[in-house]
Amino acid sequence: MGRQMHILLYGDSIILGSVGASLARMGRFHITHLSAPLPGPSDLEALAPDVILFDAENGQPDPAFSVLKTRPGLRLLSINPDGNVVQLWSGHEYRELSTTDLTDLIVREAAPSVQASRKGAG
Repeated sequence: MGRQMHILLYGDSIILGSVGASLARMGRFHITHLSAPLPGPSDLEALAPDVILFDAENGQPDPAFSVLKTRPGLRLLSINPDGNVVQLWSGHEYRELSTTDLTDLIVREAAPSVQASRKGAG
């Protein structure tokens, strides 16, 4: 078996506790639950997570977004239990894009949500 993915649960909330317990039962992940006082960017970086999960109802954790800037491969996921929505935040950078490249990127990234909204409207 390969290395387990390291998931940080950033903050205290019932939803994070529940999701963390479910993920831990799978045996595929190393789960670290962070609670107050929450660490800053350098401490988060030192923990070397593959994924940071946070509860969207508690706001966006600036330290986690700072780590996303230095580690674009990090998966930063917000969970909103009210709408049953998970958002994936990306730190991927694209440099020296032509207008055509930018258009392709916009269309490619927007395609799933545009298709989903069209299904709901129909």
